[in-house]
Amino acid sequence: MNSKITRRDLLNGMVIAAGSSLIPGLSYASVSRSSIANTDYYPPTLTGMRGSHDGSYEVAHALAWQGQKPKFYQPLGEDYDLVVVGAGMSGLAAAWYYRKAMGPEAKILVLDNHDDFGGHAKRNEFHHKGRMVLSLGGAQNLDNPKNYSDAAASLMNDLGINDITIAQMDANTPDDYTLGGKFNADIGLTLPNEDNHLTLGGHWLKFFHGRSDYKDAVRKLPLTEEQKTKLIEFFGGEKDFLSDLSISEKWDYVNATSYNEFLVERVGLAKQTVRIFDAHLLILNGPSGWNHTVLEAILAGSPGLRAMGWLANFVDSVAAMLIDDFTGEVRMFPDGNASVARLLVQKLIPAVAPEMEGFEDVAITRFNYGALDKAEQSTRIRLNSTVVGVKEVGELVQVDYVQHGKPLQINAKHCVLACNNNIIPHLCPEMSDAQKDGLSYGERVPFIYANVLLENGHAFSKLGVTITQCPFDPFQWVSAAPTTTSGGYEPPRDNDDPMVVFMMGSPSPADGRKGSTRDLLKIGRHKVYQTTFAAYEQDIRQQLQSILGEHGFNHETDIKSITVNRIPHGYAYWYQGLDDPKWEEGKAPHEIGRKQFGRISIANTDSEVTPLMNAAFDAAYRAVNEQV
Repeated sequence: MNSKITRRDLLNGMVIAAGSSLIPGLSYASVSRSSIANTDYYPPTLTGMRGSHDGSYEVAHALAWQGQKPKFYQPLGEDYDLVVVGAGMSGLAAAWYYRKAMGPEAKILVLDNHDDFGGHAKRNEFHHKGRMVLSLGGAQNLDNPKNYSDAAASLMNDLGINDITIAQMDANTPDDYTLGGKFNADIGLTLPNEDNHLTLGGHWLKFFHGRSDYKDAVRKLPLTEEQKTKLIEFFGGEKDFLSDLSISEKWDYVNATSYNEFLVERVGLAKQTVRIFDAHLLILNGPSGWNHTVLEAILAGSPGLRAMGWLANFVDSVAAMLIDDFTGEVRMFPDGNASVARLLVQKLIPAVAPEMEGFEDVAITRFNYGALDKAEQSTRIRLNSTVVGVKEVGELVQVDYVQHGKPLQINAKHCVLACNNNIIPHLCPEMSDAQKDGLSYGERVPFIYANVLLENGHAFSKLGVTITQCPFDPFQWVSAAPTTTSGGYEPPRDNDDPMVVFMMGSPSPADGRKGSTRDLLKIGRHKVYQTTFAAYEQDIRQQLQSILGEHGFNHETDIKSITVNRIPHGYAYWYQGLDDPKWEEGKAPHEIGRKQFGRISIANTDSEVTPLMNAAFDAAYRAVNEQV
């Protein structure tokens, strides 16, 4: 497993030891990236370690972990109406809403510490054998704007995403692509089996809910006969596992007991068997079934409600939302929500892609990153710029940041902080302790999304599914990259074309160890910091070889490129039934933390405790309204 991939152009072997001293004596002239002025600058094609890449986090970690930041800053003499900190979905939306309110001549600057815009909505672009193959490096799906707030829906409609385009995306998505909203497509289950892996086809989400030929499917699992019998009982609702409780006691139980505890103590499943159900929860929400209440897990699509002898008719309707009769409108661009970010950026700064029409060709258009930060533009996006201080000085907001190792300073009439909550107390030390505590309460959910370019799709096609769950592996979901043709993109035409395998992993502990969800998410984040690209590469090669080897796959020759998108500060924390109290309205940590701070407002999904794109838009709209 030591063979080298053929394309790697970022650091290999970098490691941050959790809890250790961070870059002692950090020199602010030492952290630099490629210049955007270079016409070859195009981050989507970079491979190796992406997401929280080298150069994007060192300055922020020095500030947050050790209180280090420059003592002097060079004033640039730049004055803006609005400075936005963070070029993710919320930051880009804040710029959009502000310009809508104040007019196209409003001077806006968006700063971001990464080398690309979009936040978690990152585009991974590969070129091989004369073809472009796309995948996503983070945020995936979008809903029909009619299900958003008026403010969020208006933004989407302005970008050309509406009922008509959602319907078009549906038509452009093959019926076998689950991640694109085709929930009747088969979902495989891949388990270790002796020296290799066994992938079982069929629709395992249906099987989990006692539908289709679930009994035959369960009998094929590499488990003991006793465990298979218990699973069949559980899936089919043949037994009420809470028969000793009254209806009200059942309600209290499902709201106060962890899902995995219920599976072990009530259903009688072994802890190893329980891990089969963790893959879904880990990828969907971050924590495992040990940190979901029974009700939270069931509402997230896990099986169990029909096995409680309770509300039998309601059970079928809940399960049907994700299986037999799902009619939702969850859709996906070929590069995930990166296309939404690109549509936003092109509207804000047309010069990045002056010939782009919009929805019709967003996926295939190459952006000119050199046009992002031109002095003659009213709206500018400045990358590779880590903000380290934001404070009111008279009638202005002074913003200090570090770009390419240089400490710089600008001023603005207003500022929107669209970065994650945890860094804000370090940017604004003048805030009250109560607001700092509110901002610091949540722990973001860490994730790893990897994309692997393969020479062709022959081996993967023989799995018989486009996605499979791998509960015992580092990456719990393995899927074909998006096969939709939306945005003008042409996915692989047949198995002879190169393809990309999209792999999703949650690094947070799922072994039932003690600790709150926030504790375990923090452990997961430190694991991300400690894991080198070489280690991720080895995990990827071993997992794919074990899954695809029997179908003629050879990782040494078939893998052409690997991109690892590590997201240590991932999805916004959502309040947990097992850990968090029920606060009175206006007194929850996110509500205290997001309060307007003079000429500074806060816009991010943390402020909505909802890790969804529409929540990012809603937060941006609120923050801009506070300022205008």
